[in-house]
Amino acid sequence: MNSLNDLILETNFTTYDFFIVIFYLAVTLVVGIYAKNKIKIIDDFIVAGRKIGTGLGIASMAGTEMGLITIMYSAQKGFVGGFAAFHIALIAFFVTLFVGISGFIIYPLRKTNVMTIPEYYEIRYGKNVRILGAIILSIGGILNMGLFLKVGSMFILGILGFSPSGLMLPIIMTTLLVLALIYTILGGMFSVIITDYIQFVLMSFVILFTTYFSIQYLGWQNIWDTVYIEMGEGGFNPFLDGEFGIEYFFWMIITAGLVSCAIWPTAIARALAMEKAEDVKTQYKWSSITFLIRFLIPYFWGICAFVYFNNNIELGNLFFKEVNGEKLNNLYALPIYLSKVIPVGFIGLLTAGMIAAFMSTHDSYLLCWSSVITQDIISPLRKKELSDFDRIKIVRIIIIIIGLYVLYWGLIYNGSEDVWDYMAITGAIYFSGAISVLIGGLYWSKASQKGAILSLLGGMFAIFGLGPVQDAFNISISGTRIGLLTIILSMVLLVLGSLLFPDGNSKGTKNEF
Repeated sequence: MNSLNDLILETNFTTYDFFIVIFYLAVTLVVGIYAKNKIKIIDDFIVAGRKIGTGLGIASMAGTEMGLITIMYSAQKGFVGGFAAFHIALIAFFVTLFVGISGFIIYPLRKTNVMTIPEYYEIRYGKNVRILGAIILSIGGILNMGLFLKVGSMFILGILGFSPSGLMLPIIMTTLLVLALIYTILGGMFSVIITDYIQFVLMSFVILFTTYFSIQYLGWQNIWDTVYIEMGEGGFNPFLDGEFGIEYFFWMIITAGLVSCAIWPTAIARALAMEKAEDVKTQYKWSSITFLIRFLIPYFWGICAFVYFNNNIELGNLFFKEVNGEKLNNLYALPIYLSKVIPVGFIGLLTAGMIAAFMSTHDSYLLCWSSVITQDIISPLRKKELSDFDRIKIVRIIIIIIGLYVLYWGLIYNGSEDVWDYMAITGAIYFSGAISVLIGGLYWSKASQKGAILSLLGGMFAIFGLGPVQDAFNISISGTRIGLLTIILSMVLLVLGSLLFPDGNSKGTKNEF
């Protein structure tokens, strides 16, 4: 029997493919240098001067949400959950479409002309809520992106045929981080938007070809039959207890649905960068299709990887049982599968597309959290107003600091949850309170400052859903249940806090969808 390393090293990736990847990386650096000349004031850096039209806004939204981290954790869900995972994609589509049709949250928020969500908190509730909300948002958001770099690098490692052990993983992580830092620091939102567009075009082609080739290689009937034989009804029905279930379904309505499109700052940033408030609805209606695709296609790729490894016993044993005392993390299933079946030449384009997907998400997150810390924590706490030059400089410094943290966290974190569940729980530290505070602020005139503070603090209860925290406190409640309970708690705290401690002068606004 071949060793684990020997089986992994067999890949279709060649020198020709390597040059394709290098060419793409060179293009992204050129874009960063070009975008630098567009930066004159802080609005240019954070929201691209609010000069983003509908088409570019849709492409940027799609490019960001179809990140490599999304592809990897979605493929992981498909690998373990089969076709039942498709319900998450359908939820994302219908909720985003509803938000686009109704304008729920995003339309009235864009009309306020804020650059960040905490900035809205100050308009509605006061400076204290802005600062507290920004601190909690930064904690949850930075923790949330903690595994982005590691998981993206695991894809590159797998598709290139390198061993998971050794120094190659930290080397790839460092290289990708440096590239993301360079063009994000140089061009801010302009470089993010432009590269997102390039990445959207490239990924659209990659997605279509890879999906078609997978079906041709494995056979549709074989895919369907293998999932049925190996997973049974649970591979098709998401309401059965097991990988998913009813509780998980409702959790996805919130996380993969409402939060992903209307609460999460990186998505909101695209809405706030639109030239006109009216364009936001159009942006979201069309983006609902990309929200569907960003989950659906990677789930299917994960299913294909599952079928491939079931049909290839020696390779499959790497994931399904220990081989020579070793068992491979199932996050490697997708890249190793692709490295075996995608032909020479196209696999280079595929890898470039995946690096593009990594960049499109990483740059957005780096810019988002650094902007929040600068605009909503540092600036409000200073007595003297910061100049645009100083704000941009601070944002760039914080981008580097966050990047170094992500590198460190990715190397040391070993939680028990899968990547999607990790992201949902870390994100819930922020969005559990933000859901209540945003909706209450936009649509309930009695929502008060103290109610908002209590709601935001209550949202931090979600941290008990993380594996290491549960181990430390000997908690056995699922992260899904803790997330749902935290959202309920935050809503109750907003209502009770607002009724018990009303503001002297209501700042409430009435908004129509």
